[in-house]
Amino acid sequence: MVYYCGNPIGTIAANDLSSSTILNYDQVFIRDFIPSGIAFLLKGEYDIVRNFILHTLQLQSWEKTMDCYSPGQGLMPASFKVRTVPLDGDDSATEDVLDPDFGEAAIGRVAPVDSGLWWIILLRAYGKCSGDLSVQERVDVQTGIKMILKLCLADGFDMFPTLLVTDGSCMIDRRMGIHGHPLEIQALFYSALLCGREMLAQEDGSADLMRALNNRLVALSFHIREYYWIDMKKLNEIYRYKTEEYSYDAVNKFNIYPDQIPPWLVQFMPDRGGYLIGNLQPAHMDFRFFSLGNLWSIVSCLATLDQSHAILDLIEAKWAELVADMPFKICYPALEGQEWRIITGSDPKNTPWSYHNGGSWPTLLWQLTVACIKMNRPEIAEKAVKLAERRISGDKWPEYYDTKQGRFIGKQSRLFQTWSIAGYLVAKLLLANPNAAKILVNEEDSELVNTFSSMISAKPRRNRGRKVLKRSFIV
Repeated sequence: MVYYCGNPIGTIAANDLSSSTILNYDQVFIRDFIPSGIAFLLKGEYDIVRNFILHTLQLQSWEKTMDCYSPGQGLMPASFKVRTVPLDGDDSATEDVLDPDFGEAAIGRVAPVDSGLWWIILLRAYGKCSGDLSVQERVDVQTGIKMILKLCLADGFDMFPTLLVTDGSCMIDRRMGIHGHPLEIQALFYSALLCGREMLAQEDGSADLMRALNNRLVALSFHIREYYWIDMKKLNEIYRYKTEEYSYDAVNKFNIYPDQIPPWLVQFMPDRGGYLIGNLQPAHMDFRFFSLGNLWSIVSCLATLDQSHAILDLIEAKWAELVADMPFKICYPALEGQEWRIITGSDPKNTPWSYHNGGSWPTLLWQLTVACIKMNRPEIAEKAVKLAERRISGDKWPEYYDTKQGRFIGKQSRLFQTWSIAGYLVAKLLLANPNAAKILVNEEDSELVNTFSSMISAKPRRNRGRKVLKRSFIV
């Protein structure tokens, strides 16, 4: 536990006493704390989560400056630590100071885009689990929610409703070729928009934000469901794409070249099942399977009901590839050979089937469990948890596992990793009480469904000025 002014406010990343170098594992990482926070909520220990929410709120980048540059207000730090410093003018007295890291101390100096999104998701979970809505109703918390949402909804040069980010801005925090519009960020973004809309106070000052939020929800869900989805039917469609298509009626809207379909995908794609690809940009589709993005798309209802079941069908069909000896592959397949050298910069930690390059991460058990419970298929999660139980405690709760089968403890893996332990605990607690998963799940919005259905059924030309929806949405 990490204490600030005598109160617990979080958990350190890892407590590996066998290692002589602490590096930054003695800090509280916002994304790492989420499974710990969920575990505390499920056990009724609300004060720790409440303290975490309120103290991290104070760390938002109100007047943060890095290299003479000020990031947008609302940016949440990736992590923070508590430093004890002497009081001014009195060396005998000390005080605790929160020291946040907005990326200026991180590897690659990458800003943590996902931290604020996770903060909103945890805030909603706290209110649903504890019944204490006074925290989210506080003026400073409402301001914090608005700042995060406004930062993410800010206009830019990007033409897509997806959130544009740099490489390494999420759980995969090293160079892995996921810059642009990675699925994980879009799923968290969608979930945070829904959670934020649910918690925002109905007042005159929030009307414009609510309107922008609703517009983005419709556009984002349409974009991801239509263009990120791939199954055998869609794969065959891409295989027969024509390129250099113009106008609104183009089938190949992003000018994807059929030769981009990798040989591994032809073997990997089952007859039944599908998934959301890792990324989509003009003339480029990242066909890799990214676990967190797909699982959280189920949890947040970013994926449709049929798509959600298809993702779980794929996990079952490709159990040997995605789960193997230790749940759960962070992505599949790994970058290898020249592709690994070019995309990762020959990263010695992200070697093939290690760390973020196809490594197995036990913390993903809890996201898998929430997704399976939501879709009423808990037996998939139960099977994965039993598989992990055979080794994970005896292996001293490592951060990640290496090799295609996940048989070896990661070569640079920290032991007694907090989110490996917390992820397992949350999975067990939720399987024992599936009803508790409701604090994390987003339900499908009927108005969004109706609008989305109207957009799917109407042809682009016919949409122009002829069909009037009850509410106007910009897509």
